[in-house]
Amino acid sequence: MKIAILFDGASALGKSPDLLILEAVESVETILADDGHDVIRIPVNPDGRWMERVRKAKLDLVYNLCESVDGVAALEPAVIGALELLGVPFTGSSSATTSLCLRKHRVNALLDRCGLPVPRWTIAQRGGEAPTVGFPAICKPAAEDASLGVEQRSVVRTAHALTDRLAAMHECWDDVVVQRYIDGREVNVGIVGDRVLPIAEIDFRAMPRGLWRIVSYRSKWDTGSDEDRGASPNCPADLPTALAAELADVATAAWRTVGGEGYGRVDFRIDRAGRPWILEVNANPDFSPTAGLARMARAANMDFPALVRHVAELALTARRGIAALDADLWALTQRLSGVSVG
Repeated sequence: MKIAILFDGASALGKSPDLLILEAVESVETILADDGHDVIRIPVNPDGRWMERVRKAKLDLVYNLCESVDGVAALEPAVIGALELLGVPFTGSSSATTSLCLRKHRVNALLDRCGLPVPRWTIAQRGGEAPTVGFPAICKPAAEDASLGVEQRSVVRTAHALTDRLAAMHECWDDVVVQRYIDGREVNVGIVGDRVLPIAEIDFRAMPRGLWRIVSYRSKWDTGSDEDRGASPNCPADLPTALAAELADVATAAWRTVGGEGYGRVDFRIDRAGRPWILEVNANPDFSPTAGLARMARAANMDFPALVRHVAELALTARRGIAALDADLWALTQRLSGVSVG
């Protein structure tokens, strides 16, 4: 097969290259090439020329590793939308699902409406009054990922601290989610196809005294920092059987609710009473050999090459199924709209 790997070229190939992106691309590229596929790299840049490359390449599959365009996560769904428009099979979720999951207030509202457990939350808009959900609370940009904008000062105990934090965040973001902070364990549930992977836990026991037990931007990306050392992932998590089953059920329900496809991750907090609360549904989690999804897959005896192949198979099967049904679906749509189809 001819396969293109799509990635954020502006970030990976710019003046200060993001080497983590290139490492992920190289890892997937090596596996696919070793399997005998014709693999090309197509960097996504803001000029849009990458779309013409995709159109002309006559690809069998796009392996979508693009999580942003020039570091802007909000443009991630637009890249997927272009692939949908071009009719090229691609890995991962649709543009609609990805767009929904990037907007925390909207996905929270949907999950809550469907009866799934979401900590009390509200949206704080630039120029508006500071809302409250009780304290402590955590403030997060409404439409960012990778913990961007999340730091120790994001957790607030008082109305005064909340007002100050929102004022600072509104200098960068129009919309900020204010959510009740759940004190307890944090776990990640990975999903590949219809399979729930072994659950991972973020171990906060080494977090320095006085720091909030959260996965901040520093803990994710500032390697060797106190917050990095204080938020160590363990997989599989040591959980009671009944709680693990409940987490898997809730994660699956959340994933289906947002229309997730291919692979994803649902993050939870477990409160002191043992109740799980959904923090986030991630439709495009980091896909690299050292990332959380790969770690969970290894715990399920699926090494990274097997994960790469399985995700590709899921994409090809899903897209072929859609293409095969197009004519029938259109006829059915017409009949359900009151049109007589001969």
